Amino acid sequence: MKLHRPAVSVYTVPTDAPEADGTLDWDTTTVVLTEVTAGEATGTGWTYGPPAVGDFLRDQLAPLVEGRTALDIPATHHAMVRSVRNAGRPGIAACAISALDIALWDLKARLLELPLARLLGTVRERVPVYGSGGFTTYHDTHLAAQLNGWVHGQHIPRVKMKIGESRGRAVARDVARVRTARHVIGEQAELYVDANGAYTRKQAVRVGHALAEHGVGWFEEPVPSDDLTGLRLVRDALVCDIAAGEYGYDLPYFASMITAGAVDCLQIDATRCGGITEFLRAAALAQAHGLEVSAHCAPHAHAAVAAAIPNLRHIEWFHDHVRIESMFFTGALDPTGGTVRPTAGTGHGLTLRTDDVEEYRVA
Repeated sequence: MKLHRPAVSVYTVPTDAPEADGTLDWDTTTVVLTEVTAGEATGTGWTYGPPAVGDFLRDQLAPLVEGRTALDIPATHHAMVRSVRNAGRPGIAACAISALDIALWDLKARLLELPLARLLGTVRERVPVYGSGGFTTYHDTHLAAQLNGWVHGQHIPRVKMKIGESRGRAVARDVARVRTARHVIGEQAELYVDANGAYTRKQAVRVGHALAEHGVGWFEEPVPSDDLTGLRLVRDALVCDIAAGEYGYDLPYFASMITAGAVDCLQIDATRCGGITEFLRAAALAQAHGLEVSAHCAPHAHAAVAAAIPNLRHIEWFHDHVRIESMFFTGALDPTGGTVRPTAGTGHGLTLRTDDVEEYRVA
């Protein structure tokens, strides 16, 4: 069964409040979607990135994919990767490949009339999630309401917040906000922080020791993720787990991070790394080195593959993307109780609300 040329659409959605982390601020989020058809079935994939991802997908990848065999995803993935040699894989090209690869897996599962999680083969029926948001732009009342909603409203027993405000120049406020968060969620819930690479090496160690008093067990990107030596230094100095990997666009990136001993838990993003195909490979690489993995953002793109990973820790229930995916698709998952179950329906179980989201379309 042959693939038709994929369709591409780009949407920009305003955030529900100004958002920022330690090194970036934003008030909109752009999602690039692709739909690929074979026979009577259509698969949908997506990524988060600039509109240029859609242009690249439409102009460079869609003609390459057209006419290929729908069920032979590894061959199509390999062809896409080879085709971007001169353009460069990291960044825009990798995000475009990722969106199309996710669509191909969704399509294959629908052609076989299976849930995607069943096609991949499950290790678990339910996938653990953690609530993620707590942006540095949130005042304390907003922060408390969001964390309270996850922990006490939806009974998600683990949450993450942003620190490193103003590129690491507001440490006192960072620590005060963490203290507030711990008070809100109580002593039993797990508390994670994400600095988005805002701190210097020794600064991150000092902050990490201060956060330990509040039971922080996960310190994400305490220094820039490309500073593997710095990540290893911080990892060796602190008791909490160090996590990074969300900017991995290919397998060698993950191999370098693992062999450097830079992390306790490897983050992988299927909407960036090359889709579900490469996510599985990166997770296997981590398992070979005794590491767990955590899926970064885009929770509905990760739920099925997360169910298939033996060394999974959890997936990120990221506020921005949860909001968009719930708006854009029917079939959105319910994280109440701290897990989601991705085994209903066919494919990844989501259907695009085309008419409802037209107002956000920009290309």
